[in-house]
Amino acid sequence: MPVYKVKVATGDVLEARTVNCISITLVGSRGESRKTNISCLLLPGTVKELTVSSQQDLGSIILIRLHKSRIFLEDAWFCKYVHVTAHDGTLYRFPCYQWLDGNITLEVREGTAKKLADDTLEILKEQRRRELKARQEAFEWKTYSAGWPRCLNVDSIFVLDSNTQFSCVRATDFTGVLIFQGATQLLSGFLLRSTNWSSLDEMRTIFARTEGRDIGGCFAYPPQHP
Repeated sequence: MPVYKVKVATGDVLEARTVNCISITLVGSRGESRKTNISCLLLPGTVKELTVSSQQDLGSIILIRLHKSRIFLEDAWFCKYVHVTAHDGTLYRFPCYQWLDGNITLEVREGTAKKLADDTLEILKEQRRRELKARQEAFEWKTYSAGWPRCLNVDSIFVLDSNTQFSCVRATDFTGVLIFQGATQLLSGFLLRSTNWSSLDEMRTIFARTEGRDIGGCFAYPPQHP
């Protein structure tokens, strides 16, 4: 009976943890495993190790399915990645970096950046079709005003899934950093300067005042789950 070693990594921020039940299914080119329980308690920044047994050799592991079952209250979980080591020693990496909300099954491909033309197995083609359909249903466009760029057909970002909300929040953070940086340069005389620079050292003095601040404003704080 083939045995596969699995590592499941949870995100580093506090909100990444979950007390909902998480399980996994391995999908290979020759078949798939039974659904195997990972844990009902996954803490931030931890890597859970487990083994998954199969009645047959699954072949190359091409997909994993992460199943999240809500017990009492909703408790979103952020998965960083899953690593699967086959019985022959082959390591398969599945980068995830997504929130899982509610009762959901998420399919994650191996991190090999394959194009549509590279999908020779029907199960991979079908996975692409399901993913495309889900995105088309989630992101419908509407006309806000004539001549205005298209926008999402939603009243608020809070009706979107957690992953999209997270992107919107981070985009707002980046915009704030740009405004802060521009204001800093304005106050330091950079934007309104009417004369030539006298030396490279003078330029370094201006930019040294903001060096590192843009990085601190954007990345110093851990991402927060909406």
